[in-house]
Amino acid sequence: MYTDRERCVRAVRSKDARFDGWFFTAVLTTGIYCRPSCPVVAPKPENMVFHASAAACQQAGFRACKRCRPDTSPGSPEWNRRADLVARAMRLIADGVVDREGVPGLAGRLGYSTRQVERQLLAELGAGPLALARAQRAQTARLLVESTELSMADVAFAAGFASVRTFNDTVREVFALSPTELRARVPKRNDATAAALRALPPRTPTPRTQPPGTTATPAATPAPATLHLRLPFRAPLNPDNLFGHLAATAVPGVEEWRDGAYRRTLRLPYGHGIVGLAPRPDHIACRLTLSDLRDLTVAISRCRRMLDLDADPVAVDDQLRTDPLLAPLVDKASGRRVPRTVDEAEFAVRAVLGQQVSTAAARTHAARLVAAHGDAVDDPEGGLTHLFPTPEALAAVDPESLAMPRTRRTTFTTLVEQLADGRLRLGVESDWTQARARLLALPGFGPWTVDVIAMRALGDPDAFLPTDLGVRRAARELGLPSTPAALTDRAAAWRPWRAYAVQYLWATDSHPINFLPA
Repeated sequence: MYTDRERCVRAVRSKDARFDGWFFTAVLTTGIYCRPSCPVVAPKPENMVFHASAAACQQAGFRACKRCRPDTSPGSPEWNRRADLVARAMRLIADGVVDREGVPGLAGRLGYSTRQVERQLLAELGAGPLALARAQRAQTARLLVESTELSMADVAFAAGFASVRTFNDTVREVFALSPTELRARVPKRNDATAAALRALPPRTPTPRTQPPGTTATPAATPAPATLHLRLPFRAPLNPDNLFGHLAATAVPGVEEWRDGAYRRTLRLPYGHGIVGLAPRPDHIACRLTLSDLRDLTVAISRCRRMLDLDADPVAVDDQLRTDPLLAPLVDKASGRRVPRTVDEAEFAVRAVLGQQVSTAAARTHAARLVAAHGDAVDDPEGGLTHLFPTPEALAAVDPESLAMPRTRRTTFTTLVEQLADGRLRLGVESDWTQARARLLALPGFGPWTVDVIAMRALGDPDAFLPTDLGVRRAARELGLPSTPAALTDRAAAWRPWRAYAVQYLWATDSHPINFLPA
């Protein structure tokens, strides 16, 4: 969008928050870049330059606006709508791959050369993978500086910087303030909050002598740290089916609904975490406890992906409203999101466990696997007990111990074996078409299982479930075609947002997945 100058100028003049994250406005006369909805007086059009990313603005010498904080805007919906090289690379960068594995690791996961990846990112975003990762590190550092009382050395290493000096230089360059000045600008916390932060256990900094992108070995096991964050989204957001689905299908020990929040355990690159997510009118309240703060960026990225917070609900709903039979559902409760996952392999396993059984039975099967093969965690604030088992752990399970029909045992064992040895990859780097083909080739995988994995694990916004009983029942009640073939033909007009249409169709039922828990 940033190449459409006239449209960008209109968005800036109208201060349209819908376009935050789609593009960034750099002002030639001030050397500052802003989000489109920045509340200050709009600059003259001739002084505006538009960029596709915060990293491109920073590379061009602009610093972030202190008023609108463009580095904290929602991510571009483009990266969750597409499955081409650039979109897959952006999802991997958000997941911290460049910080952990470097640009060669990023290119290897994508199956392209380093030069090709850099060339395509520069062409579309105006910045290469290192610059994009640097901008993300700067955003994480600002978050830690402003929301915690960690020492600056801890903040630097937790955000992924190789040294404190690099951290200081980057913060000054991006925000025109030193880290200490950034913290000084934050309003003083009340006594209770300050006391709670002081009560956090002391942390041992992790020395990093390796260059960025390599994995450092911790010198000591750091104490868990708890952060309170606000996750922004594009309005409107209907939390009913989003949190209702996650709570109704929660696996005991791994997930729970407690005190108005969805809570779950997270398996992360450097350790584990526990997150609590609660809907608010203008943000998602996030309480995140991490065993290693270096996992902060990854944890936030995965939570945003699970809640589909970077979606553009206005574009989705406008398209679905063009069908006169869907329009009343959209008008009644607009802004529905697709509930996704924080672990693609976990969801694929759970999809197999849920084949041809009730939601309660699927939860029971998953809970047994978790109790027997998951890694135990400590949760003094709730009832979470385990991380979901890894594919490697599940591949070692005796098939005869599984309480399911023999054909489904074969499906289960084949899936976890291929996930464990890397023949099947369902991560954010996946090519959706190739992943679908490989899933369909597995025994026991039909269109419904493949499409539900595509929708909720791979993140394909156009995945569709014409054979789903709930979808067919809703279609009959609305007067839509109810046979899979005819419904698929009718749904062609809903593309590329058919996964969102499924959420509206499911919402016509009284199933608990459609209601925010009490």
